[in-house]
Amino acid sequence: MANRIVVDPITRIEGHLRVEAVVENGVITDAYSAGTMVRGFEKILKGRDPRDAWAFTERACGVCTTVHALASVRCVEDALNITVPQNAELIRNLMFCTQYVQDHVVHFYHLHALDWVDVVSVLKADPKKTSALAESISSWPKSSPKYFAELQTRLKTFVESGQLGIFANGYWGHPAYKLPPEVNLLAVAHYLEALEWQKEIVKIHAIFGGKNPHPNYLVGGVPCSLNAEEVNAVNMERLNHVGSLIKQAKEFVEQVYIPDLMAIASFYKEWAGYGGGLKNYLAYGDLPTRGYGQPDYFKFARGAILDRNLNEVHPVNGRDAEEIKEYIAHSWYRYAGGDNLGLHPFEGETEFNFTGPNPPYEQLNVEGKYSWLKTPRWKEHPMEVGPLARLLVSYAAGRTDVKQVVNDALKQLNVPVDALFSTLGRTAARGLETLLVVHWMQGFYDDLIAQMKTGHTSTFTREKWEPSTWPASAEGVGLTEAPRGALAHWIRIKEGKIDNYQLVVPSTWNASPRDGNGQRSAYEASLIGTKMAHPDQPLEILRTIHSFDPCIACAVHLYDPQGKHLHQVKFY
Repeated sequence: MANRIVVDPITRIEGHLRVEAVVENGVITDAYSAGTMVRGFEKILKGRDPRDAWAFTERACGVCTTVHALASVRCVEDALNITVPQNAELIRNLMFCTQYVQDHVVHFYHLHALDWVDVVSVLKADPKKTSALAESISSWPKSSPKYFAELQTRLKTFVESGQLGIFANGYWGHPAYKLPPEVNLLAVAHYLEALEWQKEIVKIHAIFGGKNPHPNYLVGGVPCSLNAEEVNAVNMERLNHVGSLIKQAKEFVEQVYIPDLMAIASFYKEWAGYGGGLKNYLAYGDLPTRGYGQPDYFKFARGAILDRNLNEVHPVNGRDAEEIKEYIAHSWYRYAGGDNLGLHPFEGETEFNFTGPNPPYEQLNVEGKYSWLKTPRWKEHPMEVGPLARLLVSYAAGRTDVKQVVNDALKQLNVPVDALFSTLGRTAARGLETLLVVHWMQGFYDDLIAQMKTGHTSTFTREKWEPSTWPASAEGVGLTEAPRGALAHWIRIKEGKIDNYQLVVPSTWNASPRDGNGQRSAYEASLIGTKMAHPDQPLEILRTIHSFDPCIACAVHLYDPQGKHLHQVKFY
């Protein structure tokens, strides 16, 4: 007998997401993903100064802030043919890397780890065994029996008080949890340490961009000056602080994050057989080393993989009207030419069309429109984006450092490369690219210091800054890689103002509803075939959905005409 399991809202994500899964004989046979919020930034931006767009789009999310600003300034620069100075590119790369390292660590420990770590079982752990385990996998200094014993005592008091706070409503004791108590204790200790560490690394955003979240950006460069002696500029004191923060980040990633990731993964190898979903992967690539106009020299490669064929990487062009299109067959929008059309973002429309049943409802009307997310396709193919896609595209493109890190991890876990096509592989990919990024970050920092030593301090070009120098009309695209995957902004400028602006964000690719041909997107496809121990405790659904690190832009909460809440949190 088939049952439909509803998880609404999915928690430990950014934004509002509903998942419905059809379960037959303990196995998921179908699934539906619905974004239950409205964004509408495209409508907000129309008629505004293109140079201001980054400040609006950056606030589409409270997490992926800097990458939206980066995509925005790039699309304007592309439209106006502006090339930024090398120092600006290096600083943008440092801002990008900072976002990745902080975001991935936070996701692993604070958003995803509790899908694998049973917090309550920590009370059964032997602190001496936890200490021995910690010292066997890492040289991290906080590894003494006393340290873990004191933490266990604190947690015991916490649990016995009956006030679990952020750990309330978890599925503790669920049979899908497999870690020994000692590993759980180690993970919880590092969960708390990561909370302290993550607030330090983002100071790099404050140094170069003035603040975090939502650091400042600038069309034509970056909004800071470099001067070794000037107190009001990014001087050597501030640059030395950046260097020390990078050093601390490398230590934390190498000695805490990666050892924990590999230790936990070794207990869940069967999850290399679940959550694979789509066989197509898309990455726009980023971290330019010879300028944004030369993607062949990006640290992250640009391209697409079809049918998991790692022997071929297809080129990707954000301007080609035949490559990227958005569909709305199952989305609460309407197109002037009909809802069966697929529109390239330069021609994109954002017109709301909520014609479905008024919530609350027991189940989505999946035969009609059931999501606020549009459905993007690349050459009509559904594509997965994110850390796994980035690593696979770079791996297939022959990036030496990427291949080395990936092959080392596969060897350590004693699994084949096919294990990457899974929930476990997606989670591992995020950690492996963090290891890569934190070392690339050091290289960008060293290059910036070298630039200053040779007297090159320019961070901005005034070329084509004034609207009087612009053409009557222009269009551009800004491609980047948000932590959660391929992100692009498209702009059309007329008479110095924004005529059309479209964002296609990572979770639009991954979390979107089916297209008109019935093809599932990544979330829906990834759940098919998953075994569930207790359908009323959908831990397995959370594991796979969280492996994508959903990030769906914030929006208003919904009320019915009587002012009652339509949704309440039921699942952790």
